[in-house]
Amino acid sequence: MDEAFLQAGQKGQSILPLLAWLSPSYPVGCYAYSHTLEWAVEAGDVMNEETLIAWLTDQMTLGFGRNDAILMSHAYQASAVGDEATLCDVNELALALSPSAELYLETSQQGRSFLDATLAAWPAPGLLWLEGEVAFPIAIGMAAAAHGVPLPLTSSAYLFGLVQTLVSAAIRLAPIGQTAGIRVCAVLAVTAQDVSREAISLSLDDIGAATFRADLGSFHHENQYTRLFRS
Repeated sequence: MDEAFLQAGQKGQSILPLLAWLSPSYPVGCYAYSHTLEWAVEAGDVMNEETLIAWLTDQMTLGFGRNDAILMSHAYQASAVGDEATLCDVNELALALSPSAELYLETSQQGRSFLDATLAAWPAPGLLWLEGEVAFPIAIGMAAAAHGVPLPLTSSAYLFGLVQTLVSAAIRLAPIGQTAGIRVCAVLAVTAQDVSREAISLSLDDIGAATFRADLGSFHHENQYTRLFRS
C-alpha cells in the first residue's frame, strides 16, 4: 500500500478524538453558555447577521478567543513534556483571567466536565490529572497533547468550535436564522485560523483583551430579568 496513503490515514486517525471532543454531544454543557452574547442581544449590540459577525470577530481577535488560543498552546506544550508545574501555573492564570463570576463558571465547569469525561472515555498515558477547577482551553490542550493531535489543528478547531457554539446561541436568541448562522460560521472560519496561527508563537506576556463592553456585560447579565443562558 502506498506510504503516503498510510501516513494520511494515520494522521486522520489522530484527529478523530478532536472531532468527538468538540461535538455538541460531548458532555461539557456548552449549550448552556453564551459568553455575554445574551446580554449583547438584550442591549441591542447584536441585532442581525452583520452585527453578530462584528461582535464575534472582536471576541476572537481582541478578546477571549485569542487569549484562549495562547493559553491552550502553553498548556499543550507543558503537557507534551510532562511539565505539571507549568501546566498548573497556566491553568491558574487562565482561571484568574475570567472577568466575572459567570465567565469563571463557564470556563471552569466546561473544563472540569471535559477533563473528567475524557479521562473516562479517552484515557492516555500522558494525560495528566489536575485537581479542582480546570479552564476549558487548558483541558482541551492537555487532551490533544496526550493523544498526539497536532497543536495547530487543535487550536483552530477549538476556536471554530467557540464560534459555532455562540452562533447556535444567537439562533436560539432569535436575531438570526439558521441559514444566516451558517454564513456567519463560514466568515469566522478564516478568523479562527488566523488567530490560531498567530497565537501559537506568542508568550503568556502577550495575553490581553480589549472587549470591555462585553466583559462588563457579563455583570449585567447576572441581573437580566429573563435569561436562557448561564453567562
